Amino acid sequence: MSITNEQFTKALNQLHCRSNFNINNVREYMLPELKEPIYLHNETKAPLLIIRPAFEVFSSELATINGVHAKYDYHHNAQMTRFPKRQYKGLSESHYGLAFSFDDEQAVALFVQRLVEIVKG
Repeated sequence: MSITNEQFTKALNQLHCRSNFNINNVREYMLPELKEPIYLHNETKAPLLIIRPAFEVFSSELATINGVHAKYDYHHNAQMTRFPKRQYKGLSESHYGLAFSFDDEQAVALFVQRLVEIVKG
């Protein structure tokens, strides 16, 4: 079973992640007390949390958190404007990142806490 969009939003708000904007099905957040963007993408099946591709070296570690599931292909979306671009489908480059799905709010909390620790070094 996966988390709903409402549960995901509630968990991020409780963690003090700041929401910057919401365009179509993508919402940008900043990690608590940091200027590190993450994106919540509302999929029809389950919401995905997208992080910067620079964190790929930590992807397998983050995926070992109970209730966290890594998507092993890059996730592309034009609204993820703070992320780098690369050629994907089509003629123009698109912003991309690493996607994760979650089983529950506790998995989101553990993931965000670990990501904050990684960013802070």
